[in-house]
Amino acid sequence: MFLLDARGAAWATVLASAAALGGALASERWLGLVPCALCLWERWPYRVAIALGLLALALPRRVARWALAAAALTVLSGAALAAVHVGVEQHWWPSPLPECAAPSLGGGSIAERLARMPATVSKPCDEPAFLLPGLPVSMAAMNLGLALALAGLLAISVGKQKDTA
Repeated sequence: MFLLDARGAAWATVLASAAALGGALASERWLGLVPCALCLWERWPYRVAIALGLLALALPRRVARWALAAAALTVLSGAALAAVHVGVEQHWWPSPLPECAAPSLGGGSIAERLARMPATVSKPCDEPAFLLPGLPVSMAAMNLGLALALAGLLAISVGKQKDTA
C-alpha cells in the first residue's frame, strides 16, 4: 500500500493541487478552452488545499495531520463538485448554477441584445470540454479522477500516520 508521511502528503497536496490549477489555466491560455461557471467553482478546493498543504509543511507532525485531514475533505468536496459537473455534462440533471445556461438574448434591436450580453465569454456547463482529441473524457471527468485519487491518498496517509504517531 502506498503511504506517505506527513511531509510527503503535504508536498503531494501542494504539487497535485498546483498541477490541477496550472493545467486548467494552461488549457485556457494555450488551447483556447473557455471555462464554464462550474469549472471555475471546481478550482476553489485546490486553492484551499494548497494553503492547507503549505500549512501542514510548517506545523509539527501531530498538528499537520489535522491540516492534511482538512485538505482531504476539501479535495473530496472538489470531487463532489466535479461529479455534479459530469452529471450536468451527461444531461443527467440540470446545473445548480443559473449562470451555466447559455445566455438568452431574446428579441429587440441589436443594440439591446448587445447590452444584455455578458461582459465575459462563458460557455454552458453542459457542453463538455475535451483536453485530448479523440479521448472522450471531459476536463470535469479528469478533475473528478484526480480529486478522488488525491483525497484517497491523503485519507490513507493520514489514517496510517494516526496509527504510527
